[in-house]
Amino acid sequence: MICHFDFCTLHFELFMLIGIDVHNLEGNRTGVGRYLFNLLQEWSKLSSKFKVQSSKFILYFKDEIPADVPRSALFEMKLFKVGSTAKFMHWNLWRAAKKDKVDILFCPGYVAPIFWQDKLALTLHDIIYEAHPDWFEFKNPADKILLEWVSKRSAKKASVIFVPSEFSRNEVIKYYKVKSEKITVTYEAGEINAAETIGSQDLIKGRLNLKKQFAFFVGSIFNRRHMSEIISAFGRLAKERPDLQLLIAGKDRTKPEQHIDKLVSLLNEKLGRQAILRVDFVGDNDLKLLYQACAFFIWLSDYEGFGLPPLEAMALGAPVITSDSTSLKEVAGSAALLIKNNSDVNEIYQAMRRLVEDENLRQELIRHGKEQAAKFSWEKCAEETLNGLIRIKS
Repeated sequence: MICHFDFCTLHFELFMLIGIDVHNLEGNRTGVGRYLFNLLQEWSKLSSKFKVQSSKFILYFKDEIPADVPRSALFEMKLFKVGSTAKFMHWNLWRAAKKDKVDILFCPGYVAPIFWQDKLALTLHDIIYEAHPDWFEFKNPADKILLEWVSKRSAKKASVIFVPSEFSRNEVIKYYKVKSEKITVTYEAGEINAAETIGSQDLIKGRLNLKKQFAFFVGSIFNRRHMSEIISAFGRLAKERPDLQLLIAGKDRTKPEQHIDKLVSLLNEKLGRQAILRVDFVGDNDLKLLYQACAFFIWLSDYEGFGLPPLEAMALGAPVITSDSTSLKEVAGSAALLIKNNSDVNEIYQAMRRLVEDENLRQELIRHGKEQAAKFSWEKCAEETLNGLIRIKS
């Protein structure tokens, strides 16, 4: 499923100057920022392995250069301090990349400067805003234009488009009508390393008031992720298993609002105990501990470009329940219990019940999950991305 390219095959004797929009590394880092950070982490290792002085990356920052950004002799960093993301993207970035005469401008977050006419590489992590515009509420018309119109225009101009799954590749072809040959699948990976975990599972469980066994969900709560159905299904299971809890970690972003906290409160009141616990956020270290400690991890969705949390959970030994649709089946393979109908409370309940009652099934999924997660790595993603950039130049 995943091709492996050796960095030794890359032709660094051909001079190449790559400009990169890195403003997503700033502030609270979301998916695009984490993706970009891992690419830079891998690319920063190149100078110690190969003689690549003939190639360079210029990293364009908007307001700050975060302390944890990888340093390398290959990286030149430029800072603008402009405040406005639109001004940075469509004026400062465009002018600077033009002045620096970059061979390729790499924009890893859906959009590129509207005036950029030279060679362009773009990453589209998904195009849910195009496939399901009714799922989105924009704060103002400018946001809608920026994401929808500029993204599509950027895709048309790009020499190469990177996507994280075959599902996303097919969606881009379907909605943007671009040539399939200019789309490259570069599977992403988890940032999980159990050896780097600090603290104990008992400590985090005590802090969150978790008892012995618990199920786990982490991520922003959107309507497409069927949290109300998960809560209903878990409520049925919790009646049978008073020792079991569910931890939901993520902000309620449902539109129209489903009032997740109210649903949790009503169920807990009905059961007479804290069967479901809610937090808006868990840090990276706590997240690793929770993946390792949970009885199972559940993550359903009607649409995902990649679906990183199930992969991270599998990497750390959590048996996973996820959806038999979009990229989730592609990422999980046969290493998870797959839900065919995300709206079917009984199907979700039955999958949960199997995992708490069948220890042999749990252990089988844990084993297969680790094997599946091992197929994905940021090193492979970085290699394939850089190979795609070099093909543009050559």
